[in-house]
Amino acid sequence: MKLDLRVIQPIILRALQEDIGFSDITTNSIVAADKQANAVLVMKEPGILAGLPVAEQVFKTLDPDLRLNALAKDGDAIASGQAILEIEGSARSMLTSERVALNFVQRMSAVATRTARFVELVRYYNAKITDTRKTTPGFRLLEKYAVTIGGGRNHRFGLYDAVFIKNNHIQIAGGIKQAIMSARHQIPHTTKIAVEADSMQKIEEALEVKADIILLSNMSLETIREAVDLIGGRAITEVSGDVTEENVVDVAKTGVDYITVSLITTSVRHLDITLELRTGETSDEKS
Repeated sequence: MKLDLRVIQPIILRALQEDIGFSDITTNSIVAADKQANAVLVMKEPGILAGLPVAEQVFKTLDPDLRLNALAKDGDAIASGQAILEIEGSARSMLTSERVALNFVQRMSAVATRTARFVELVRYYNAKITDTRKTTPGFRLLEKYAVTIGGGRNHRFGLYDAVFIKNNHIQIAGGIKQAIMSARHQIPHTTKIAVEADSMQKIEEALEVKADIILLSNMSLETIREAVDLIGGRAITEVSGDVTEENVVDVAKTGVDYITVSLITTSVRHLDITLELRTGETSDEKS
């Protein structure tokens, strides 16, 4: 997945407005307007870097005259204590944009790092790790980008780019067959249809009307294996529900094609990344 900075610019502008408001009253009352500084962004713990171009864009949005030098790139495995970006220019600009820039790269690196752990665990199996729509509101594009940086795959981006028939749809439609046939008559032939199934009966119904993807929802490992055998390659298989680092290998061993993991976007701790001045001054992290 390619990150288009033009698309995310509105996200950056909203974040800066949210944090700065009408003025950074602390920095502007302490730091002289003409004060210059040299600083670096430093990873304080190891992880997979993601979002560095976003952090750079934050700095440049606030002050186009800041001089930036990337010392790493997205996807790099970064060691603790390693510098990832050099910044030179207005000290005011650095301190005012620091928190927003860090928020982006810390969050995105955390998602990439957690994703990479899951991908590494299933590396010997056919299963691919994919994300979900359980993302931070307004931040989906960036989190899904971070997933790909960590080696994962993207599921649908929203309600608009795939038909995904879940249990509530099935209940309202009166059954899997009715739901799939209704969708098939409304959508282009190029659009795939995925359906959630939590029993063998529902899987058989989905196969009968040729669902493209069957989501095996909250099944035991034994049931998943039976379901994969029953489907026999007639549809793409996907597993969802309570997948963790402790059980993902067992899930992959069932022969399923995709494993959706919500934890890679919903349950991550921001990586510790900080801005350090190199001119003798220090910059306390703003809360």
